[in-house]
Amino acid sequence: MSIQVESLTKIYDKQKAVDNISFSANPGVLGFLGPNGAGKSTTMKILTTFIPQTSGKASVCGFDVVTQPQEVKRNIGYLPESNPLYLDMYVKESMRFIADIHGLKNPDGRIAEIIEQTGLGPERHKKIGQLSKGYRQRVGLAQAILHDPQVLIMDEPTSGLDPNQLIGIRQLIIDLGKTKTVILSTHIMQEVEAVCDHVIIINKGKIVADDTLSGLRSKNKGKSLEGIFIGLTNG
Repeated sequence: MSIQVESLTKIYDKQKAVDNISFSANPGVLGFLGPNGAGKSTTMKILTTFIPQTSGKASVCGFDVVTQPQEVKRNIGYLPESNPLYLDMYVKESMRFIADIHGLKNPDGRIAEIIEQTGLGPERHKKIGQLSKGYRQRVGLAQAILHDPQVLIMDEPTSGLDPNQLIGIRQLIIDLGKTKTVILSTHIMQEVEAVCDHVIIINKGKIVADDTLSGLRSKNKGKSLEGIFIGLTNG
């Protein structure tokens, strides 16, 4: 299993943000869904070692997120919703900066490969601050996959993109899911239906669904994913 979560709980003061959840993920694209405040971002922050859990266990590629954080970081790429970027850096310069952080042995070759893969070629000599939102998202994604992680976690990666930009990013996510484990958090149900193999729905800190898309539909009499989501989280 690329990701293994067992009885994971996170408590802030008296609030249980994540309440005893367990799930696993293998190569492919997993849709991680839930309303605002359901516990999605907290779970992703635990998996990426940004915050510790209160109890339970989580591992990435066999490495424990608490006791082996450096190994986890080597095997994981993270694109947060805010997509923090150095706007005064040029695209290629920012890639080199991230490559140096990861200590890549052949940075120029890998940077060229990732710029091609993410469609950043026409913009590679521009400053990030000059780019459209769609290209900034591509830069964030390129930085997240530059060190060739086995697991990629993305929080609202297509927020604010126009339809043409959406198509490009979605195809890239599908391609990445062929060899990597991708966790995709989004509120756009059409996006989940377009790219995800499997879906987990979390509500009030608890997992209320964990199944393939076809499995969810068959269990819910052919309802749309949006209808299933509303039925499981509206209460």
